[in-house]
Amino acid sequence: MSPLLDARRLCLALPDPGMRRGFGRAPLRPVLSDIDLAVERGECIGIVGESGSGKTTLGRTLLRLFRPTSGTIAFDGADITAADERTLQPLRARMQFIFQDPLSALNPRHRVGDLLAQPLRIHRRVASQAEARARAARLLDEVGLPASTAGRYPHQLSGGQRQRIGIARAIALEPDLVIADEIVSGQDVSTQARILMLLRELRARRGMALLFIAHDLAVVRALCERVVVMRAGRIEETGSTESVFAQPRSAYTRMLLESAPLPVVDPGWLER
Repeated sequence: MSPLLDARRLCLALPDPGMRRGFGRAPLRPVLSDIDLAVERGECIGIVGESGSGKTTLGRTLLRLFRPTSGTIAFDGADITAADERTLQPLRARMQFIFQDPLSALNPRHRVGDLLAQPLRIHRRVASQAEARARAARLLDEVGLPASTAGRYPHQLSGGQRQRIGIARAIALEPDLVIADEIVSGQDVSTQARILMLLRELRARRGMALLFIAHDLAVVRALCERVVVMRAGRIEETGSTESVFAQPRSAYTRMLLESAPLPVVDPGWLER
Protein backbone atom coordinates (compact mmCIF):
# COMPACT_ATOMS: atom_id res chain seq x y z
CA MET A 1 0.00 0.00 0.00
CA SER A 2 1.33 3.46 -0.90
CA PRO A 3 1.97 6.05 1.85
CA LEU A 4 -0.78 8.49 2.69
CA LEU A 5 1.55 11.39 1.85
CA ASP A 6 4.72 11.03 -0.20
CA ALA A 7 7.09 13.92 -0.97
CA ARG A 8 10.08 13.30 -3.25
CA ARG A 9 13.01 15.68 -3.91
CA LEU A 10 10.77 18.52 -2.80
CA CYS A 11 12.19 22.03 -3.24
CA LEU A 12 10.69 25.44 -2.56
CA ALA A 13 11.97 28.95 -3.26
CA LEU A 14 10.12 32.06 -2.12
CA PRO A 15 10.54 35.77 -2.97
CA ASP A 16 13.02 37.57 -0.71
CA PRO A 17 11.72 41.17 -0.30
CA GLY A 18 14.99 42.20 1.35
CA MET A 19 16.84 41.57 -1.93
CA ARG A 20 14.43 43.55 -4.14
CA ARG A 21 16.03 46.20 -6.33
CA GLY A 22 13.86 49.12 -7.39
CA PHE A 23 10.41 48.15 -8.64
CA GLY A 24 11.39 44.76 -10.03
CA ARG A 25 10.36 41.42 -8.66
CA ALA A 26 12.08 40.18 -5.54
CA PRO A 27 14.57 37.39 -6.32
CA LEU A 28 13.75 33.90 -5.12
CA ARG A 29 15.49 32.46 -2.06
CA PRO A 30 15.70 28.68 -1.56
CA VAL A 31 13.75 27.62 1.54
CA LEU A 32 13.41 23.83 1.17
CA SER A 33 15.85 21.56 -0.65
CA ASP A 34 15.58 17.89 -1.70
CA ILE A 35 13.01 16.82 0.90
CA ASP A 36 12.08 13.12 0.85
CA LEU A 37 9.34 12.28 3.33
CA ALA A 38 6.69 9.56 3.39
CA VAL A 39 3.86 9.59 5.94
CA GLU A 40 2.07 6.31 6.55
CA ARG A 41 -1.58 6.14 7.51
CA GLY A 42 -2.11 6.65 11.22
CA GLU A 43 1.51 7.35 12.18
CA CYS A 44 2.82 10.27 14.20
CA ILE A 45 5.99 12.03 13.03
CA GLY A 46 7.75 14.80 14.91
CA ILE A 47 9.50 17.52 12.90
CA VAL A 48 12.20 19.30 14.90
CA GLY A 49 14.96 21.82 14.31
CA GLU A 50 16.08 25.31 15.18
CA SER A 51 13.99 28.38 14.39
CA GLY A 52 14.32 29.11 10.67
CA SER A 53 15.12 25.50 9.77
CA GLY A 54 12.03 25.26 7.54
CA LYS A 55 9.70 23.19 9.75
CA THR A 56 6.56 25.31 9.32
CA THR A 57 7.26 25.97 5.64
CA LEU A 58 7.58 22.24 5.05
CA GLY A 59 4.24 21.60 6.75
CA ARG A 60 2.49 24.23 4.65
CA THR A 61 4.09 23.00 1.45
CA LEU A 62 3.05 19.40 2.11
CA LEU A 63 -0.56 20.60 2.32
CA ARG A 64 -0.06 22.68 -0.85
CA LEU A 65 -0.47 26.02 0.86
CA PHE A 66 2.75 26.72 -1.07
CA ARG A 67 3.35 25.35 -4.56
CA PRO A 68 6.71 23.55 -4.75
CA THR A 69 9.41 24.87 -7.06
CA SER A 70 10.34 21.30 -8.01
CA GLY A 71 9.88 17.74 -6.82
CA THR A 72 6.58 15.92 -6.26
CA ILE A 73 3.88 15.54 -3.61
CA ALA A 74 1.41 12.66 -3.74
CA PHE A 75 -1.58 12.40 -1.41
CA ASP A 76 -3.22 8.99 -1.19
CA GLY A 77 -1.62 8.09 -4.53
CA ALA A 78 -2.76 11.26 -6.36
CA ASP A 79 -0.14 13.72 -7.61
CA ILE A 80 -1.03 17.14 -6.14
CA THR A 81 2.27 18.89 -6.92
CA ALA A 82 0.81 21.28 -9.47
CA ALA A 83 -2.90 20.75 -8.81
CA ASP A 84 -5.07 23.88 -9.05
CA GLU A 85 -7.40 24.91 -6.23
CA ARG A 86 -10.45 23.33 -7.86
CA THR A 87 -8.69 19.97 -7.86
CA LEU A 88 -7.39 20.45 -4.32
CA GLN A 89 -10.73 21.55 -2.85
CA PRO A 90 -12.18 18.06 -2.23
CA LEU A 91 -8.86 16.98 -0.72
CA ARG A 92 -8.69 19.92 1.71
CA ALA A 93 -11.14 18.14 4.02
CA ARG A 94 -8.76 15.19 4.31
CA MET A 95 -5.65 17.20 5.29
CA GLN A 96 -5.84 19.89 7.94
CA PHE A 97 -3.45 22.34 9.61
CA ILE A 98 -3.48 23.50 13.25
CA PHE A 99 -1.74 26.85 13.57
CA GLN A 100 0.64 27.89 16.33
CA ASP A 101 -1.32 30.99 17.38
CA PRO A 102 -5.01 30.07 17.71
CA LEU A 103 -6.04 33.63 18.51
CA SER A 104 -4.90 34.89 15.10
CA ALA A 105 -6.18 31.73 13.36
CA LEU A 106 -9.73 32.08 14.74
CA ASN A 107 -11.97 34.85 13.40
CA PRO A 108 -12.54 37.18 16.40
CA ARG A 109 -15.98 38.24 15.07
CA HIS A 110 -17.42 34.72 15.07
CA ARG A 111 -18.61 32.69 18.02
CA VAL A 112 -16.97 29.31 18.58
CA GLY A 113 -20.07 27.41 17.43
CA ASP A 114 -20.00 29.23 14.08
CA LEU A 115 -16.26 28.64 13.70
CA LEU A 116 -16.79 24.90 14.08
CA ALA A 117 -19.87 24.77 11.88
CA GLN A 118 -18.31 26.74 9.00
CA PRO A 119 -16.17 23.91 7.51
CA LEU A 120 -19.10 21.52 7.87
CA ARG A 121 -21.30 23.84 5.82
CA ILE A 122 -18.63 24.62 3.23
CA HIS A 123 -18.02 20.92 2.58
CA ARG A 124 -21.76 20.12 2.78
CA ARG A 125 -21.46 17.74 5.70
CA VAL A 126 -24.62 19.06 7.34
CA ALA A 127 -28.11 19.59 5.98
CA SER A 128 -29.36 22.26 8.40
CA GLN A 129 -28.31 24.82 10.98
CA ALA A 130 -29.63 22.55 13.73
CA GLU A 131 -27.43 19.69 12.54
CA ALA A 132 -24.43 22.03 12.34
CA ARG A 133 -25.00 23.15 15.95
CA ALA A 134 -25.33 19.55 17.11
CA ARG A 135 -22.10 18.55 15.35
CA ALA A 136 -20.31 21.56 16.85
CA ALA A 137 -21.47 20.51 20.32
CA ARG A 138 -20.15 16.97 19.76
CA LEU A 139 -16.79 18.37 18.63
CA LEU A 140 -16.55 20.51 21.77
CA ASP A 141 -17.26 17.45 23.89
CA GLU A 142 -14.61 15.47 22.00
CA VAL A 143 -11.92 18.03 22.87
CA GLY A 144 -13.06 18.33 26.49
CA LEU A 145 -14.94 21.63 26.41
CA PRO A 146 -18.50 22.28 27.61
CA ALA A 147 -21.29 22.89 25.10
CA SER A 148 -21.65 26.46 26.44
CA THR A 149 -18.30 27.29 24.81
CA ALA A 150 -20.16 27.46 21.46
CA GLY A 151 -21.64 30.83 22.44
CA ARG A 152 -18.34 32.46 23.35
CA TYR A 153 -15.84 34.44 21.26
CA PRO A 154 -12.16 33.41 20.94
CA HIS A 155 -10.91 36.32 23.08
CA GLN A 156 -13.09 35.09 25.95
CA LEU A 157 -11.18 31.80 26.17
CA SER A 158 -7.81 30.86 27.63
CA GLY A 159 -4.88 29.94 25.39
CA GLY A 160 -5.36 26.25 26.09
CA GLN A 161 -9.08 26.46 25.34
CA ARG A 162 -8.42 28.29 22.06
CA GLN A 163 -5.95 25.61 21.06
CA ARG A 164 -8.59 22.97 21.73
CA ILE A 165 -10.94 24.90 19.44
CA GLY A 166 -8.24 24.83 16.76
CA ILE A 167 -7.97 21.08 17.18
CA ALA A 168 -11.77 20.66 17.09
CA ARG A 169 -11.99 22.65 13.87
CA ALA A 170 -9.16 20.61 12.32
CA ILE A 171 -10.88 17.28 13.06
CA ALA A 172 -14.39 18.47 12.16
CA LEU A 173 -14.15 17.00 8.65
CA GLU A 174 -12.57 13.72 9.85
CA PRO A 175 -9.23 14.23 8.07
CA ASP A 176 -6.72 11.52 7.28
CA LEU A 177 -3.78 13.84 8.04
CA VAL A 178 -3.35 16.69 10.53
CA ILE A 179 -0.27 18.92 10.74
CA ALA A 180 0.11 20.64 14.11
CA ASP A 181 2.51 23.58 14.14
CA GLU A 182 4.07 24.32 17.55
CA ILE A 183 0.65 24.06 19.18
CA VAL A 184 1.94 23.63 22.75
CA SER A 185 4.62 26.31 22.46
CA GLY A 186 4.20 28.89 25.23
CA GLN A 187 1.69 26.77 27.18
CA ASP A 188 2.33 25.78 30.78
CA VAL A 189 3.33 22.18 31.49
CA SER A 190 -0.12 21.01 32.62
CA THR A 191 -1.81 22.54 29.55
CA GLN A 192 0.82 20.95 27.32
CA ALA A 193 0.16 17.54 28.86
CA ARG A 194 -3.62 17.87 28.40
CA ILE A 195 -3.27 18.87 24.74
CA LEU A 196 -0.77 16.08 24.02
CA MET A 197 -3.02 13.53 25.70
CA LEU A 198 -5.94 14.82 23.64
CA LEU A 199 -3.97 14.40 20.41
CA ARG A 200 -2.97 10.89 21.42
CA GLU A 201 -6.60 9.96 22.13
CA LEU A 202 -7.85 11.48 18.88
CA ARG A 203 -5.25 9.56 16.87
CA ALA A 204 -6.24 6.31 18.53
CA ARG A 205 -9.95 6.94 18.04
CA ARG A 206 -9.89 8.37 14.52
CA GLY A 207 -6.82 6.67 13.02
CA MET A 208 -5.48 9.90 11.55
CA ALA A 209 -1.84 10.57 10.75
CA LEU A 210 -0.19 13.43 12.62
CA LEU A 211 2.80 15.59 11.72
CA PHE A 212 3.81 17.35 14.92
CA ILE A 213 6.09 20.37 14.43
CA ALA A 214 7.92 21.34 17.63
CA HIS A 215 11.16 22.63 19.07
CA ASP A 216 10.66 20.84 22.40
CA LEU A 217 12.40 17.50 21.97
CA ALA A 218 10.93 16.04 25.18
CA VAL A 219 7.42 16.64 23.87
CA VAL A 220 8.27 14.94 20.58
CA ARG A 221 9.76 11.96 22.38
CA ALA A 222 6.57 11.56 24.44
CA LEU A 223 4.20 11.74 21.46
CA CYS A 224 5.87 10.65 18.22
CA GLU A 225 7.04 7.28 16.89
CA ARG A 226 9.31 8.82 14.26
CA VAL A 227 11.28 12.06 14.12
CA VAL A 228 12.59 14.23 11.28
CA VAL A 229 15.44 16.62 12.13
CA MET A 230 15.62 19.67 9.86
CA ARG A 231 18.47 22.08 9.27
CA ALA A 232 18.51 25.02 6.84
CA GLY A 233 15.64 23.65 4.76
CA ARG A 234 16.99 20.10 4.49
CA ILE A 235 16.36 16.88 6.35
CA GLU A 236 19.46 16.28 8.43
CA GLU A 237 18.40 12.98 9.98
CA THR A 238 15.32 10.79 10.32
CA GLY A 239 14.40 7.56 12.04
CA SER A 240 12.51 6.14 14.99
CA THR A 241 12.33 8.65 17.83
CA GLU A 242 13.95 6.22 20.22
CA SER A 243 16.93 5.46 17.98
CA VAL A 244 17.56 9.05 16.83
CA PHE A 245 17.49 10.42 20.37
CA ALA A 246 19.53 7.55 21.83
CA GLN A 247 22.16 7.31 19.08
CA PRO A 248 22.05 10.34 16.74
CA ARG A 249 24.12 9.92 13.59
CA SER A 250 24.32 13.62 12.77
CA ALA A 251 26.54 16.09 14.62
CA TYR A 252 23.72 18.64 14.27
CA THR A 253 21.25 16.32 16.01
CA ARG A 254 23.76 15.75 18.79
CA MET A 255 24.12 19.51 19.16
CA LEU A 256 20.34 19.91 19.48
CA LEU A 257 20.16 17.20 22.12
CA GLU A 258 23.09 18.64 24.06
CA SER A 259 21.66 22.17 23.98
CA ALA A 260 18.38 20.98 25.55
CA PRO A 261 19.08 17.78 27.50
CA LEU A 262 16.10 15.44 27.53
CA PRO A 263 14.68 14.65 30.95
CA VAL A 264 14.06 11.05 31.89
CA VAL A 265 10.37 10.72 31.02
CA ASP A 266 8.09 8.43 32.99
CA PRO A 267 6.10 6.54 30.31
CA GLY A 268 2.84 7.26 32.13
CA TRP A 269 3.27 10.99 32.69
CA LEU A 270 0.79 12.03 30.01
CA GLU A 271 -1.92 9.74 31.34
CA ARG A 272 -1.56 11.24 34.82
